[in-house]
Amino acid sequence: MNRTALAVVLALAVAIGLVFGLFPQLDMKIAAPFYVAGRHFLLGDVDWHTWLRDQAMFVVALFVAPPIIALVFKLIFPRRRMPMPARAAVYLAVTFALAPGVLANGILKDHWPRSRPVDVQEFQGSERFTPWWDPRGDCTMNCSFVSGEAAGAYWLIAPASLAPPQWRPLAYAAAVAFGTAVGLMRMAFGGHFFTDVVFAGVFTYLIIWTVHGLIYRWRPTRTSDEAIENAIAAIPMAIMSPFRRNRPADDKPGLPGRSP
Repeated sequence: MNRTALAVVLALAVAIGLVFGLFPQLDMKIAAPFYVAGRHFLLGDVDWHTWLRDQAMFVVALFVAPPIIALVFKLIFPRRRMPMPARAAVYLAVTFALAPGVLANGILKDHWPRSRPVDVQEFQGSERFTPWWDPRGDCTMNCSFVSGEAAGAYWLIAPASLAPPQWRPLAYAAAVAFGTAVGLMRMAFGGHFFTDVVFAGVFTYLIIWTVHGLIYRWRPTRTSDEAIENAIAAIPMAIMSPFRRNRPADDKPGLPGRSP
């Protein structure tokens, strides 16, 4: 999570954004090899395409589950230590919620009406093709920009950033390769254009880079595992405190009951 990597990602985003903004038909040219003329997209009609998608998302779930379980555990047992470092749990849960969750699936896919390749007229659909930057498409919901599954797959950059330093470059490479493979798979289904996949990765990385800085790198906001554990524990303690104050004296431990 250094500035060099950020500069590379931003430069890539600007270059691809400009080129595909000026020449939007490039998206169609890249999608064309995945289309069997007059019939369907390469993986659109195969029986195992749902299984393949499920397996890819299962890999993501393997990395999402531990931080969610750790946070729930702490909320249920506020006086117990979390089963994983608190900063890591919050970092992973927040980045997953914001990137593939809120931004990709919650905001863009339902509010940026770009039609999917399988739905555009050039590929035997009924809707208009629009460039990545144009919010005037025909799609009404669950649209093409950006790819939610690619965003989820590229989110593996977040756990990769927590790998031991000697393994971190390999972990980053594996995460980017996995995200790209999932993006190509979605393109072969006719579900997304090239720019949908690229900007899913760019937006996901920017969120990960920012949250990592807030928790780990930037002095005004960086914190410790202990501070985060205490903050999480304070939530159930605050919820339960009114019930403790209102409990009858006879029910308090250590106080003998009194006869009326």
